Amino acid sequence: MFVEELDLLEEGKVPHEGFQYLRTGIAAGSSIPAELMKKLHKTLNLTELTICYGMTETSPVSAMTTTDDPIEKRITSVGRLMPHVEAKVVDPRDGTKTLPVETKGELVVSGYLVMKEYWGAPERTAEVMVKDEEGKVWMHTGDEATMSPDGYISITGRIKDLIIRGGENIHPLEIENCLFAHPSVSSVSVVGVPDDRYGEVVAAFVIQREEAERKLTADEVKDWVRKKLSHHLDVVLPAATPAWRVQFNCERGLH
Repeated sequence: MFVEELDLLEEGKVPHEGFQYLRTGIAAGSSIPAELMKKLHKTLNLTELTICYGMTETSPVSAMTTTDDPIEKRITSVGRLMPHVEAKVVDPRDGTKTLPVETKGELVVSGYLVMKEYWGAPERTAEVMVKDEEGKVWMHTGDEATMSPDGYISITGRIKDLIIRGGENIHPLEIENCLFAHPSVSSVSVVGVPDDRYGEVVAAFVIQREEAERKLTADEVKDWVRKKLSHHLDVVLPAATPAWRVQFNCERGLH
């Protein structure tokens, strides 16, 4: 929804008049790239926009930013835990080992807000609701996250959405955020696709802005990613190999 509203404004299809009166709002439902958050602050004047994080199974908000948080925290994190809620980041391989701060792993949540069970699905319930040695139940969210020393949680992707190329873990959300910052890109979705050589490679589905002066090329997008992302992703996704597959569609509605 936010992307469409921004596009309508930038294409001049709706007037900017009135947006100066906007101030606050709540974003939730899925991870929001940092670049999109910056555009919402700047274009829609949502200077006090906050983010809620949670899932239906946790009633549904576990963490949230506040208008008092530093702007960088409101853009790059989902805030800190709600009262009487606990969370930690664990090793997704065994689901029990707690990882250090600033280390990516699976986010698990505990507290009064966790559901009782999935109705009529005890096996599914047992998969996601796991007791620790003290008998405390932890809800496994399936989200990959990090936690800062001061308690801010950053969602870095979905565990199941990780792209494993030749043994290397690639995070779609990080690449999407990079591509979203390109001035000619309206929307983007990054997924993994099967590959005989690497097992899995990256595909980026990009929708170009209608007002762009010319059509983007695959090489331009690959160069953008190589220059903007950190060095380890530069190695994982070299522009000179078929490991980076880019598909373009300038028609709206492709997701």
